[in-house]
Amino acid sequence: MLNFDALLFDLDGTLLDTAPDFITALKTQLRLHGREPMDDHIIRSCVTNGSVGIIEMGFGMDQDHPEFEPLREEFLALYFANLADKTALFSGLQQVLDECAERDIPWGIVTNKPWKYTEPALTQLGLMADAATVICPDHVAEPKPHPEPMHLACSQIDIAPANCLYVGDHVRDIDAGRAAGMRTIAAGWGYIEAGEDISSWNADWIVQQSRNLYSLLF
Repeated sequence: MLNFDALLFDLDGTLLDTAPDFITALKTQLRLHGREPMDDHIIRSCVTNGSVGIIEMGFGMDQDHPEFEPLREEFLALYFANLADKTALFSGLQQVLDECAERDIPWGIVTNKPWKYTEPALTQLGLMADAATVICPDHVAEPKPHPEPMHLACSQIDIAPANCLYVGDHVRDIDAGRAAGMRTIAAGWGYIEAGEDISSWNADWIVQQSRNLYSLLF
């Protein structure tokens, strides 16, 4: 059992498996543009890079292309229309949240996903009311990997960073947590890009399967 006073999560690929709804949105968009569908696992691996990474991969287009931003906006509109249809907590994480509630340990979210998409997804899944803090890029000047959002979360829950654990599925999550003075857990179950060596992130712990997080924590 680890000694900690608060538990913070990245959102997409860490706490929530949001990839199915991103996959639906991109497949719909590709079909609208007369393009061939892509394999789910290819789309899934780039979800961690957000809408920019998804459009770059889905359309083979750089950000400076004149059609890039209209495509990205179209994609986000398609996603927003069904942003929690298939999204769910990763296996075993409801048990973690329930145990936090039982032990009166606050848990929260620090994400680079904008509030516009974060809040309705959490609300539809019944998680918003139980989160002690939810920090999005809208709330800070510098998003992750900068430590500013981590410090804001700690300020809101009134717990020192050294007493918080942060779980994330990207090196920017671990960098942000470490920069803030938190202990970090690399979520090996998340949206890890092909060839990525998560041991190089220098997290304090690596957990490969979400169902195993409980046994590390408690």
